[in-house]
Amino acid sequence: MNWVTFPDSVRIALLILGGLLVVASLMSIGLVRFKPEHDYRELRLRIKTWWWIVLVFAAAVLFNRTVSVCVFGFISFLAFKEYLSLIPTRRADHRVLFWAYLAIPIQYYWVWMAWYGTFIIFIPVYMLLLLPMRMVLIGETQGFLRAIGTLHWGLMITVFSLSHMAYLLVLPEANNPAGGVVGLLIYLVFLTEINDVSQYIWGKTLGKRKIIPKVSPGKTVAGFLGGVTTTTILAVAVAPYLTPLTLTEALGAGGLIGVAGFIGDVTISALKRDLGVKDSGSILPGHGGILDRLDSLTYTAPLFFHYVYFLHY
Repeated sequence: MNWVTFPDSVRIALLILGGLLVVASLMSIGLVRFKPEHDYRELRLRIKTWWWIVLVFAAAVLFNRTVSVCVFGFISFLAFKEYLSLIPTRRADHRVLFWAYLAIPIQYYWVWMAWYGTFIIFIPVYMLLLLPMRMVLIGETQGFLRAIGTLHWGLMITVFSLSHMAYLLVLPEANNPAGGVVGLLIYLVFLTEINDVSQYIWGKTLGKRKIIPKVSPGKTVAGFLGGVTTTTILAVAVAPYLTPLTLTEALGAGGLIGVAGFIGDVTISALKRDLGVKDSGSILPGHGGILDRLDSLTYTAPLFFHYVYFLHY
């Protein structure tokens, strides 16, 4: 798996993706210059951060399976670590955290093995049973339910959900002759990125009616509908070159990614509001932490994976 062996459609898609980011960067500069009455700083920060994300993902797929899985595993590690830095934990649970962190390399080992049966149940079932058992052995019952609920949900969002991106790279290549092993991943990341940026642009330019003001005041009905529509149109246009999806299936994929990306975004926003923080971290330049930028992918990755898996694998 490298640039030379990629299908032509994948190489073209990567170049187009880079070109779109260049265009988006230039547009954001133009908006700041010609519409100074609006604040577009957040848009520029989003685009800047997506440059980092796309470069990391591109680096991940340019090497072999082992490197790719390790890169995604490290991303999950950073996201989970960041999540734990936000969530208050009991002193007694510090020994339990070892087992939670150990779940990350084990989960990605199932990905590397392409062992779907264990991959799909390890965190949802086995870690759900193991973590409370370890907590019970410690003997601390005060705050038990809150502790196990927040810890397991964190693993589900930052490790289980995001690991579906890595599993796209180990699906049988023969089932996707158009895009090979990386086509589906590029499709997912590209559409999630476009949805994120287009919802912001549509909301800033046409949005007036707030959609969920108590959770995310900046989200508008126009932004949501404009983003989902844009994402769906592009999903149909790009599908023949990167995926095995038919026209109808691509329409469904676009709508799924558009809606799921929005839900993932506002879910992490609700978490931050509950904790009273603006950003989940500061690891990404100018725009918070890993969760701030991967919030949409925590929903789009597993839902898109199972959508495609059910239809074609």
